[in-house]
Amino acid sequence: MMTGSKGARVAIAVLALLLLSRTALAHAFPDHSLPRVGSQLTTAPTSVRIWFDGDIEPVFSTLIVKTAAGAKVSAGKGRVSSSNSTLLETPLPHKLAPGKYYVYWSVIARDGHHTEGRFPFRVK
Repeated sequence: MMTGSKGARVAIAVLALLLLSRTALAHAFPDHSLPRVGSQLTTAPTSVRIWFDGDIEPVFSTLIVKTAAGAKVSAGKGRVSSSNSTLLETPLPHKLAPGKYYVYWSVIARDGHHTEGRFPFRVK
């Protein structure tokens, strides 16, 4: 059996752990993408799409595609789909030249947590 102050400390510690674990799970992370991470494509994509494991804020989420040399090839900063708040997408020129490209994404989850990353794909 717990005594007064020791019991209160344990209760506070348990509550803190529960809150921290809930906060850690609140970030939005990529679930899958088209093109896939590291893929080698024979046909150039006309868009890049990333689906996340949670809702993302349209105003603060971006998706940019660049060449290996750093030249931007995507139009704008990407957008969150109006019909699916877990989908971030950007159109690409109709014909990307063969080469390596990098997808840079940055999102804010609906609860305010920020995540970002990048991944490559190649057009043969």
